[in-house]
Amino acid sequence: MLLVVLLVWLIVALGLGAAVLVYGAQDRAQPADVIIVLGSGLRRDNLPGPALVRRASHAAALYQQGLADTLICTGGYTAGRTRSEASGCLLVLEQMGVPASAVLLEERSRSTEENASFARELMRERSLNTAILVSDGYHLLRAQWIFAQQGIPVYPSPADPPRRLSLLIATVREVAALHWQLLKTVLTLPFTYVPVV
Repeated sequence: MLLVVLLVWLIVALGLGAAVLVYGAQDRAQPADVIIVLGSGLRRDNLPGPALVRRASHAAALYQQGLADTLICTGGYTAGRTRSEASGCLLVLEQMGVPASAVLLEERSRSTEENASFARELMRERSLNTAILVSDGYHLLRAQWIFAQQGIPVYPSPADPPRRLSLLIATVREVAALHWQLLKTVLTLPFTYVPVV
């Protein structure tokens, strides 16, 4: 019986992994009120890491296409860093020719759920209703789900994919995160951030 349960779970997990990759490969960007860039880690020297560079560069391209006039960079401070992820995003955007005046910084969040919650606050303050959601493709299925729970209509738009090994590792992590998100939703658990010890 245990073997059957494990086999069923493995099939479900593989199906989720495929769904993550297929969903994240499709660009649904369209004109919106704002472009939201989901944060990602900084390097030890406080400069943006590869994922944040990919995401912010993609957001800059969408801005330059005229799909939105405003951007929100999300992501707070992580241990050992003196710059927020949002500030790192702004750095990349400015290097890509986006004026700082077009960018709002959300520097409190530590998770995708907090990205959504705090971005919603900024959007409501400025009467912004719709958003292009920029992240790595593997992250967009869960991120779209979380933003929908916050009542934010989003059009997911994936940044350039990472290398294959990084993509495989990230997809496995994302399948685990989807399990956690489902459990939290079913049990209505309040946690939005779990510190890594």
